[in-house]
Amino acid sequence: MSGAGPRTGRLSYGAAGVALALVGVLAFSLKAIVVKLIYRHGVDPVTLLALRMAFALPVFVGAAWWAGRGAAAPPLHARELALIGALGVLGYYAGSLLDFMGLQYVSAALGRLVLFLYPTVVVVLSAAFLRTPVTARIATALAVCYAGIALVLSRAWTESQGDVALGAALIFGSAIAYSVYLVWGSRVVARVGSMRFTAWAMSGATAVCVGHFLAARPLAAIVLPAEVYALVLLLATACTALPVFATAEALKRVGANLVAILGSAGPVATIALGFIILGETMTPAQLAGALLVIGGVLLVTVRPAR
Repeated sequence: MSGAGPRTGRLSYGAAGVALALVGVLAFSLKAIVVKLIYRHGVDPVTLLALRMAFALPVFVGAAWWAGRGAAAPPLHARELALIGALGVLGYYAGSLLDFMGLQYVSAALGRLVLFLYPTVVVVLSAAFLRTPVTARIATALAVCYAGIALVLSRAWTESQGDVALGAALIFGSAIAYSVYLVWGSRVVARVGSMRFTAWAMSGATAVCVGHFLAARPLAAIVLPAEVYALVLLLATACTALPVFATAEALKRVGANLVAILGSAGPVATIALGFIILGETMTPAQLAGALLVIGGVLLVTVRPAR
C-alpha cells in the first residue's frame, strides 16, 4: 500500500503532461483556421500581424515577470538583447508574416503541413552550421517528408498552379525563419531562461510589426468589426500564448519524445478543423502525402530507444 501513493502521483503528473501537450497541439492547429476566418473580413496580413503581436505581447511580458519574481536572474548584456531582438524579429515577425501571407493562397491544411516541415529544416541547419551528423535514419526521414509534401502539392498544383506554388513557398520560408530562430535561440535560452527570452524576442518583433503597419497602412485599417477583434484575441491568446506555455510544461513533465509524437496530431487536427469549420477538403492522394510528411517528421524528431 505504501507504494501506491507515489505511483498514482507520478501517473497523474505524466497524464497532465500528455493533456498539456495535446492542448498545445490543438491550440496551435487552430491558428491557420482563425487566420482564414479573419481573412474573410478583408483584413490584410500586415494589419493582422500587428494586432496579433500587440494583443499577445502583454501576456508574454507578464509571464516573464511572474516567472522571474525573486529569482537571481543574470543581467542581460547589450549584445544579448540585440541578438534576442534580432531573433524575435526573424521568428515572430518575418516567420509569422510569411505564414500569414502564404495562407492567403493555400488551404489551412496545406499551410499547416508545409509549416510542419520545420524540424527537417532544423536538422539541415544543424548539420550545415553546427556540424551535427546526418544519419541514414535522418536522411530517410527527409526523403519521406519531401516526397509526401510533393505528393500533396502535385494535386493542388493542377487545381491552382500559381497561387499554390506562391503560398507554399511563402510558408516554407516561414518554416526556415522559425528554424533559424530555434537553432540560434537555443544557445541564448540556456543562459537567460525561456520566458525572459520569449518576452524580449516578442518585444522586438512587436516593435517591428507595429512599425511596419504604421509605415504601410493608415490608422483607419484597425477600425474593424467586433467579430474580428474577438478572433484576433483568440489568435493572440489561445493560438499563440497558450501553446507556448502548455508545450513548455509538457516538455518538463513527459519529455521531448512524447511531445513530438503527440505533435504529429497537429496536421491531422488542422485537416479536420479545416473540413468542419472552413469546408476544406483533401483528396486521398493528398491525405497519403500528409501521412508521409507526418511519418517523416516523427523519424526526425523522435529519438530511438537505446
